[in-house]
Amino acid sequence: MNQNSITPNTSNQELEINGDNDSATTLLQEKQTRRRETLRDVTFIEYMTVGVLCFVNLINYMDRFTLAGVLGDVKKEFNIGDDSAGLLQTVFVVAYMVFAPIFGYLGDRHSRRAIMAFGVGLWCVTTFIGSFIANFSLFAFFRGLVGIGEASYSTIAPTIISDLFVGNVRSKMLALFYFAIPVGSGMGYIVGSLAGAAAGNWRWGLRVTPFMGAVAVALILWVMEDPERGQAEDSQIKPTSYRDDIRALIKNRSFMLSTLAFTCVAFVTGALAWWGPQFIFLGLTMQPDVDITIERLSLIFGVVTMVSGLAGVPLGSWLGATLQKRFPRAHPLVCGIGLLLSAPAIGLGMLLTEGYFYSPLILVFLGQVALNLNWAIVADMSLYVVIPPRRSTAEAFQILISHMFGDAGSPYLVGVISESLKRSLSPSPSEMPSQIVQFRALQYALFVTCFVEVLGGIFFLLTAIYIVKDKQTVDRTIAVTSLKVI
Repeated sequence: MNQNSITPNTSNQELEINGDNDSATTLLQEKQTRRRETLRDVTFIEYMTVGVLCFVNLINYMDRFTLAGVLGDVKKEFNIGDDSAGLLQTVFVVAYMVFAPIFGYLGDRHSRRAIMAFGVGLWCVTTFIGSFIANFSLFAFFRGLVGIGEASYSTIAPTIISDLFVGNVRSKMLALFYFAIPVGSGMGYIVGSLAGAAAGNWRWGLRVTPFMGAVAVALILWVMEDPERGQAEDSQIKPTSYRDDIRALIKNRSFMLSTLAFTCVAFVTGALAWWGPQFIFLGLTMQPDVDITIERLSLIFGVVTMVSGLAGVPLGSWLGATLQKRFPRAHPLVCGIGLLLSAPAIGLGMLLTEGYFYSPLILVFLGQVALNLNWAIVADMSLYVVIPPRRSTAEAFQILISHMFGDAGSPYLVGVISESLKRSLSPSPSEMPSQIVQFRALQYALFVTCFVEVLGGIFFLLTAIYIVKDKQTVDRTIAVTSLKVI
């Protein structure tokens, strides 16, 4: 009988029975050794593919936080309070998370190149059109459409890197990819404040990234490689039903615990990114010897965010790769310790904002460096504890959960708490809140993020209990299935 015509038996039951096949795992590791240890085997087209993905990720986050850099101007033009201002980001993230599972399902089964090109194109068009809308409700609706476009890209891009590389090379490429998140976020503040100030209209900040996105669509269609699922690991596992995928992910303890931890990260980053410049501006302007505009403060905050990413993401990737060789549980431990260090730094920075200029910015920088340690590591963990044909679904599932309970609500929640505290702290509810009341209300509301960071650190430490066993299960599953095809 022709062995090539036999479909590999990949039932969960049989894979569990054969889970102790150490010879298969050894064979798989031997086949991947060179690509685990060196970048010399990476081809030019693979480098180009990673470059395209990083470029799109960069402008993705630039666009996402351009609005945060000019939030004060947005509030004035639409005549809205903190709660409605936070709602703008919530609408975006809700649309983003709702459509992520749809694109995750499609990404495991259809052309990822076509899906990404469609999504980035939709994002460019809706961002550009939205910049001309004068009605707040319609403007918020178009921010939601932008979220749909970004969902198509974010769920799929990491899986392409996963299918091109393995081991340390994959970790380095993912670090480069996620490096673009804090850097792009910082550039978003900078572009928003500079473009708005130069044109005398905050809306021009939203009109920069769509043109860059048009270039990205062309690069996706004609430059980016779309590899076979599991190509780098020589995986022969066939896709299962969506129901089976979800059931397997829910039973995967490492994946679920790291997803809960990352949800805490999303909650914190969403709230701080949206309200950080506004909060620091309120604190600094209460100091008699400080003269600063919101545009300049947004520029400074953007630089702090960008530099913290330049330091934190590669540092986290290096720590993870170095310690992983001696301590197999190093990845979740680095993430957990990073969050536990970040919480007091950011909390102390918020306490010192009304009395000092440089100290809060330094502490926020240190807190963000510690927070950024986890970006590349979390992505790597989420990929290596999940089998290849299930990874887009896993990314989409993680996006859904982390945004549903994370940054989908955190900007709005902080805004609602702030508005409520303004009423309770004001001498008279009918009076306009004073600057000190506005500052104190937002400060108390943002303290919530410190408690959430500690909770996220605990979830990462719990992930360390199961991470080794779950990774071994995936490695053996791939190896056993590969041997059945030989």
